[in-house]
Amino acid sequence: MISTKGRYALRILIDLAEQEATTPVPLRDIAKRQNISEKYLQHIAKQLVDQGLIVGTSGKGGGYLMARAPQECTVADVLAATEGSLAPVACLACETAGCERQDTCKTFPMWQKFDEMTREYFGNVTIADLLSGAIASIE
Repeated sequence: MISTKGRYALRILIDLAEQEATTPVPLRDIAKRQNISEKYLQHIAKQLVDQGLIVGTSGKGGGYLMARAPQECTVADVLAATEGSLAPVACLACETAGCERQDTCKTFPMWQKFDEMTREYFGNVTIADLLSGAIASIE
């Protein structure tokens, strides 16, 4: 399940893309437009900065800008930055060494295919797609 952190991170990036800003957008403005706690968005924004998805500046006139163009930022990038692994089962999570039963597990191929489909789908949806409403045409 994708947490509010992942969903709100997408909302931050969509909001920044909508602004088409050349100057940093204050987080309080994003929080107000999105009706989300500014304090909560601060934690999410830090993760997005740490992962190179947005750039932050502090002080007077400070705020955030997208680090890459909306068509170059995928949902997979955003969810990886905020959620970590989206693997449906622990044995497919990147941080695990696999499962000792993998070779005999009857369900492993199913989980593996589901994981591949999820990563492929989110890897092909960009912030630009979400912004334009083009998501319905993505296969």
